[in-house]
Amino acid sequence: MVLISEKDHELELLKKRLRDKGYKLTTQRRAVLDTISVNEGKHLTTEEIYDLVKKDCPEIGLATVYRTLQLLEEINIIYKLNFDDGINRYELVHDYEDHHHHHLICLKCGKVIEVEGDLLESLEKEITKKYNFKITNHMLKFFGYCSDCKDKI
Repeated sequence: MVLISEKDHELELLKKRLRDKGYKLTTQRRAVLDTISVNEGKHLTTEEIYDLVKKDCPEIGLATVYRTLQLLEEINIIYKLNFDDGINRYELVHDYEDHHHHHLICLKCGKVIEVEGDLLESLEKEITKKYNFKITNHMLKFFGYCSDCKDKI
């Protein structure tokens, strides 16, 4: 009996979602998805994903990576993140997350730290009630200096 990790199981579900939406799981799409999964938490750019995928799939072109990322975002398999630096980064959508998680972005070294847990739940409820507004999601970014850089400024 082969045991499959929770992360591998989740990746298989994402691949199934792609097929269920009517898209083939091509070698290139699989390579892009696997690369994002293996590097989860690193918030890779398109070019970084391309460089990593190219190692195992040397025939892939940058345009194919761009199109694949666009498709995966459209069918809600990945999120496109913008940290206000003009560069798009990507991470997997997790079915167990109600909202995006939050990020701390260092202004000196560019390090991105994920903040686990939804810290805005009570604020969301207050906004919903006060403004009669149905919130479906939110994104929060904190800009400052990481522990390595804060003493160097």
